Amino acid sequence: MNRFIVISSHTAEDCRMAVKHFREHHANFLTHFEWGCYDNDHTAYAFVDAENHEEAKLTVPPLFRNKTRVIKLANFDPKKPGDKLHKTEGH
Repeated sequence: MNRFIVISSHTAEDCRMAVKHFREHHANFLTHFEWGCYDNDHTAYAFVDAENHEEAKLTVPPLFRNKTRVIKLANFDPKKPGDKLHKTEGH
């Protein structure tokens, strides 16, 4: 399993519709998301364990998937060998 952050944006005008749609079609995921709407950030955020980006995106109702970003997350451990992506050397 991999860890992802799912970022699903909607407009202020679509805010009620977004929550309603989550309730009706993805009620089990509604409480997994953190919502920025009260701070004028009309975005839902969730940390999801999934096999890949596509599976993580399935946590969002189809109506909002085209505006959804899925980012694979990683932890860096200073005790592990070098990080090829950032060209660092291990200890």
